[in-house]
Amino acid sequence: MRQSSPLLHVLLWVLLSLATLFPIYWLFVISVKPAVDLFTTPSLILDTFYWKNYVNVVGNATLRGYMYNSLIISTSNAALVTMLAFLSCYALSRYDLAGKENIFFWTITNRMAPAAVFLLPFFLLFTQVFVIGEWRLYDSKVGMVLLYCTFNLPFAIWTLRPTMDGIPRELDEAATVDGATTWQVIHEVVLPLARPGLAVTFILTWVFAWNEFLLAATLTSFNARTITTGLSEYVTTTGTEWGTMASIAVITLIPALIIFSMVQRHIVAGLTFGAVKE
Repeated sequence: MRQSSPLLHVLLWVLLSLATLFPIYWLFVISVKPAVDLFTTPSLILDTFYWKNYVNVVGNATLRGYMYNSLIISTSNAALVTMLAFLSCYALSRYDLAGKENIFFWTITNRMAPAAVFLLPFFLLFTQVFVIGEWRLYDSKVGMVLLYCTFNLPFAIWTLRPTMDGIPRELDEAATVDGATTWQVIHEVVLPLARPGLAVTFILTWVFAWNEFLLAATLTSFNARTITTGLSEYVTTTGTEWGTMASIAVITLIPALIIFSMVQRHIVAGLTFGAVKE
């Protein structure tokens, strides 16, 4: 078979990098330009640094609260979903459950319908059913964490299942022969080997919860409002504050970049785990 040219690989890498990084560059350019320049002399060249947009965002206590809500909701949801997906995949991989493949397929059907389909049922549940005195799930961080589990958990199970199937059962059996209990096997044997897959699952579910807009815009008001829904406050009848919105968007990229940099080695290993069989 004829091998591809290294030059072609470099060219494709450059094109893909440009396609990926250009929107981020353009977003940053907008964030450091005054509103007048955006409409009078639009340019792709980074020729000015108007940092007032960032100063206004950082100094806004309401936006800082939205950012805090997003961090709490996304991290809590990702941790809860990853733990539940890990236990679910262990059961599906290790036990001969009746119809487990049907159960496995059924879980992903919860992601086949668009989120808008669930808006009205969830709104009624959050505002009328799950109410304890003055407290209710509507506009609460607990409610948003549980809500995102509905959509993230099926996806997490499908993401983590190949990793769990790639861990040999013989390791479990050897640990059991040595006197380990089921929980010891899970904690001491399976969990360390599943860390790459768990890292991938965590980061993907975290990104979904961090970026989600529709559900958060409908089921939150102020106490649990996220930073993505906070962007909509700058689209008004008098105009759109593009510079402020762009600066907020750039700031929201920072936590995601930090998390990716912390677990990137696990992501590569997790995406390829179990892909090659001896």
